[in-house]
Amino acid sequence: MTTRREIFTAFAPESLERYPHRPISHRKVSSAIHQCQSGHSGHSLSQGPSCGGQHRVQPSWGNRHCPQCQQHTTRQWLQHHRDTQLPGPPFLLTGTGPETLRPFIRSQQRLAYQALLHASATALKRLATDERFIGTDLPGCTGVLHTWGRQLQYHPHSHYIVPGGGLSEDRTTWCPSRANFFVPVKALSPIYRALFKEDMRQAGLLEQSDPQVWPIPWNVHSQAPHHGHSAFTSLAPYVFKVALSNQRIVSLKDHTVTFTYRKVGSARLRTTHLDVVEFLRRFLQHVLPDGFQKVRHFGFLHASWAIPLATIRLMIVRGHPGDAPLPPRTPLPPHAARCPTCGAPMRVRMRLWTSPSDFVDTG
Repeated sequence: MTTRREIFTAFAPESLERYPHRPISHRKVSSAIHQCQSGHSGHSLSQGPSCGGQHRVQPSWGNRHCPQCQQHTTRQWLQHHRDTQLPGPPFLLTGTGPETLRPFIRSQQRLAYQALLHASATALKRLATDERFIGTDLPGCTGVLHTWGRQLQYHPHSHYIVPGGGLSEDRTTWCPSRANFFVPVKALSPIYRALFKEDMRQAGLLEQSDPQVWPIPWNVHSQAPHHGHSAFTSLAPYVFKVALSNQRIVSLKDHTVTFTYRKVGSARLRTTHLDVVEFLRRFLQHVLPDGFQKVRHFGFLHASWAIPLATIRLMIVRGHPGDAPLPPRTPLPPHAARCPTCGAPMRVRMRLWTSPSDFVDTG
């Protein structure tokens, strides 16, 4: 099976030659993926618990744009949010601008990404406080910036997981939303667009955008999952993983990468073919600006908020018995390298660094 690291190792120099003005951040990610699990930083000696076989395992480099490195972090994030989920199903909302806005966003990534998250969260809060919908003084939501489409094309947009309700003005009562309705997306769309436009005006960038994008309706979609945990499961791959897993790569042949994807609303697996340098260009265009946080928490879910989630959970259960406490969830199995002989998770026996004499025996 062809892997991302093999593609980067073989064709990154050619890609750099075709695009010599590539940002430093792209070059760093390209190098990190090339070095990941290559043995450049040593390896660990692991043992299968059933068969007793010993195997060398190459360590990951931990770059946040490397899908291989982020599997463990993704599982931790998913387990945390499953454990702290509030009673009642959350809503999954997605907001995106018109396609003609994408070149402008890409040219001003840090400010535009910030504005996408700020505008969408503020629009949600503004409508949630309206008495016609929820009437909460303080809603909460978790937003994630997502920049790629299913064929690796540039498609910046935001996803939000929103608990179905919020806190009252005195912070002692839970104000629930309707079971299958949070706020009207037709009203949310123009507010989202206006707030983004205002952020660009304040940043002095409005004149650089195409004026035709502002009269166009912006797409906002709201979904009420049947099971609350499915919202977090759906969003988890976008939080720490980037763009494409090795499992989706079918082949690398004749300078062409073939990988699988599914169209929106279809379960049928399809394939697409890209020139290998174009494949690398599409992958690297999703590298975020240095230090940019793609996951944001707003309202009562913000880290600085004083009321613990356990207290909010108690408000919901006491005030709205229909939203029963969530049953204990089975912990996700820990992520670990598996023995190629017996298939069981291996135990690290020894870590060997680049110098053979510099090792750590783990017992």
